[in-house]
Amino acid sequence: MNITSLEPARCLPVPDAGIGALRTERGNLPLESVDVAADISGLIAGVEVTQGFRNPFDVTLEATYVFPLPDRAAVTGFRMEADDRVVEGVLKERAQARADYDQALREGRRAAIAEEDRPDVFTIRVGNILPGERVSVRLTMSQPLPYEDGAATFRFPLVVAPRYIPGSPIDGPPAGDGAAPDTDAVPDASRISPPVLLPGFPDPVRLSLRATVDAAGLELRELASSLHVVEEEGNTVRLRPGERLDRDFILRLSFDASTSLQLDGRSGGTGTFALTVVPPPLQSTRAPRDLVLVLDRSGSMSGWKMITARRAAARIVDTLTEHDRFAVLTFDSVVEEAFEGLVEASDRNRYRAVEHLAHVDARGGTELLEPLRRAIALLGARNERERVVVLVTDGQVGNEDQILEQAGGALSAMRVHTVGIDRAVNAGFLGRLAGLGAGRCELVESEDRLDAAMEQIHRRIGAPLVTDLSIKGLDVEPDTVTHLGSIFPGVPLRVYGRYREGSSLTVRGMAAGGPWEEQVAGVTVDNPAIRAVWARAHLRELEDRYAMGEHDLESRIVRTSLEYGVLCRFTAYVAVDTRQVAEGGPEHRVIQPVEPPSGWELPQSPPMMGFTAHAAVMAAPPPGVQRMRLPEPGLGLGDAQPDFLTGGPAGGAEGFGAPPRPAPAAPSRPGGGWAPKFAPRPAHRLESVRPQLVAELDRLKALPMADLLYLADLGSRLAALAAYLGGNEQLAALARELESAERPGADAQALHDRAVEVLTTLVGDDPGSGGGGGRRGPFWKRT
Repeated sequence: MNITSLEPARCLPVPDAGIGALRTERGNLPLESVDVAADISGLIAGVEVTQGFRNPFDVTLEATYVFPLPDRAAVTGFRMEADDRVVEGVLKERAQARADYDQALREGRRAAIAEEDRPDVFTIRVGNILPGERVSVRLTMSQPLPYEDGAATFRFPLVVAPRYIPGSPIDGPPAGDGAAPDTDAVPDASRISPPVLLPGFPDPVRLSLRATVDAAGLELRELASSLHVVEEEGNTVRLRPGERLDRDFILRLSFDASTSLQLDGRSGGTGTFALTVVPPPLQSTRAPRDLVLVLDRSGSMSGWKMITARRAAARIVDTLTEHDRFAVLTFDSVVEEAFEGLVEASDRNRYRAVEHLAHVDARGGTELLEPLRRAIALLGARNERERVVVLVTDGQVGNEDQILEQAGGALSAMRVHTVGIDRAVNAGFLGRLAGLGAGRCELVESEDRLDAAMEQIHRRIGAPLVTDLSIKGLDVEPDTVTHLGSIFPGVPLRVYGRYREGSSLTVRGMAAGGPWEEQVAGVTVDNPAIRAVWARAHLRELEDRYAMGEHDLESRIVRTSLEYGVLCRFTAYVAVDTRQVAEGGPEHRVIQPVEPPSGWELPQSPPMMGFTAHAAVMAAPPPGVQRMRLPEPGLGLGDAQPDFLTGGPAGGAEGFGAPPRPAPAAPSRPGGGWAPKFAPRPAHRLESVRPQLVAELDRLKALPMADLLYLADLGSRLAALAAYLGGNEQLAALARELESAERPGADAQALHDRAVEVLTTLVGDDPGSGGGGGRRGPFWKRT
């Protein structure tokens, strides 16, 4: 091999470039552009996202891009365009879509696939892009706009921020091409952790975003953008050119909403309804509260986020009265308490809590499950007090499903409010947590936004105006109405569902002064977005129930997704060109690095670390505490080692694009579906639900006294687990016993003791998960 000196004039430094950045005549990364076009009509936005890819290499390419979308958006369309050819995507069961995509690549055809990994994290793969060729993919979606106190918010995320990945690495090939290893707590970590660009990387992705606003008959008073500089032209708002994909786009629209019932009818009178109820001007006496404040002090909260979080937490403490009790938990890799247990919210204790919060700094990892368990134990069983959990965090964790599975059941019996602080917050997960307890999820993207956000939280922590809601009048299809929740001051109630017939309905509930009701006449509209928004909300509820143990819902989720044409975690959109353009599969694979989130403090790398320096976003954890696993920083492709961007040796990586190597013990699932990618835990064996049984047992033991309502709820959860296991005799029998808790004369203490006895036996009989890689996740590890 001859090494020739390069003239300095041929490799001038790039201004403001990061370490390892290179520039070539044809660019340096496959993703060239992202275009977002939103049409906002009233409280619903229709959005088209177009991603432009270009192959800068001399061989065929597969490009992978992990990107965010609004967590409540319903993705209803997918299209690929290349070489003057337009290929419409088809929504299929996820295993079938992957099989079609892989087969197309092997046959030398272009193909693209879109998959959901979290409610707000998606992956697109585009394969067999020819050298120098441009390919674009387009996603079509509809999303509802949250509305409160006279303003609706259109939020569009633009970057997947690094998430804390707890747990121990598991054996076998990774589920994706990302930078973080899969673990027993986050089995798909490698799918949600794209590499991160070094600060100052040149030639960022070209971003364009425009939003056209139609108030739909309402009086629009003001438009405001909080994180970006925008240009207004009539009723259209555009981003200023040159913006980077490093923070959420947020547009607030001020207008007055009104009570309404929209009926998107179909033939035969069936269709979808959207109900909006403006809060009534009623006063209510607030019941005393037991409140646990949980504050995230992990390394990702450093800088302005930690300052804002401390201020937010202090303001929550200030809302308490002498009739309330409270506790303050701060956590990173460990949990610390300001007091021992719940204390009265006296002036002295509130002062002590604020003083404690003032000394909290960012450090360590985001071990969220343990502080939530501690909060559940502190609040204990139901009583005359309102039980409230307030979580202040950026939500950047990868083990969302593990948290929902092990803590979701107990949290659903409490009021849960979440305050997300970040410019690229994990809104999907925080919204799911708040939804469990019919609480509020408030997102704070800057210190300037804190005052308005905390005003909403203060009202939400107070008692709702109307509870025990129900609707009458419409002939609704069973189990299709989204969660009714409660009506709070300044926050209109939004409900979606499917109906068979009817033209009006009555909303009923209980207010402080007694029964309350409001009649609402329906207006027939032709708006397919209502159907899509309902389907996405309905799928989210089913997916959350699946994550909390109801695994028999998988077929129903797939059926609903395909019937209504809305993407979910069990389905995928795939677009396959009929024309052959290459000899076989792509010769090179690249996962697109993402921007460092705006406002995240990246510590300087020590000298001589070179190209392997981590884009670390966490401060060092305390001694003896496991360090957060972080994505590697992205480099220019010319400098990157082959297995840095592909997850394996050049041309031989096994990840998204390469055909998977099936494990010997990975049988196909009966009736289709995915076969586990790795040797799975034994199907329908007791050890597969052991973590949830352990959590249920822990919660039972932590109760200060036996609670009949809690025991009845426990019985329903255990019945679902017994069904998932195929009818475990002991678990099913215990579930039947606990269901008697709601009958007159039930002995709470005897049922409590019986539950502890049986669960202890079941947990002790578990043979364990065996050696090796630990517990595997369910559907995201399938091929």
